Amino acid sequence: MEIVIGTKNWSSWSLRPWLALKRAGVSFTETLVPLRWEGTSEAIGQHSPSGRVPVLKDNGLTLWDSLAICEYLAERFPALHLWPADPLARALARCAAAEMHSGFVALRKECPMEIDAKRTVDLSADAQADIRRIVSLWLQLRRQYQVTGPFLLGTWSIADAFYTPVATRFRTFGIDLAEFGDDGLAAAYSQTLLSTPEFLEWEAAV
Repeated sequence: MEIVIGTKNWSSWSLRPWLALKRAGVSFTETLVPLRWEGTSEAIGQHSPSGRVPVLKDNGLTLWDSLAICEYLAERFPALHLWPADPLARALARCAAAEMHSGFVALRKECPMEIDAKRTVDLSADAQADIRRIVSLWLQLRRQYQVTGPFLLGTWSIADAFYTPVATRFRTFGIDLAEFGDDGLAAAYSQTLLSTPEFLEWEAAV
């Protein structure tokens, strides 16, 4: 199994399935394509039909979407429970991951992932609305599942992989979640994501 990823400092979409692979404990080869240089498009094109990373290759199969890769891993290794085992929690985790996958455009545009940086930003009304929604979602799920563990649905799942890059953005841009409705639970969850051994391994390679 091989995963093709972009520069670790910037490629939030690469981070998500990489975390799932690491959490699953499966053996894989990592191929890194540097982003933001004149040969990037050609280098990615050797691996990806969409011209984007990440890409997962496994036994002749090529997958080129972060969520699809994570779903494939969950089905390929069902005993590892990359989604919650409980059907209700699993459905909520999928909703949360899908919302991240398709939404929060303003936040992603105005606060790009840059793990090793400390920056400030004047957030637009749309980006502020994105943060309020994320805080609301995190609080809803953490209040419901905090008794079973420190992650979004208690135990670690693909949903946590999808929100880890968001936690890096909040740290990089010094965003105080209390200003967006947090009572401390969302901030604690964000710190949990940034403290996992898998993320720390990724961060060390930035």
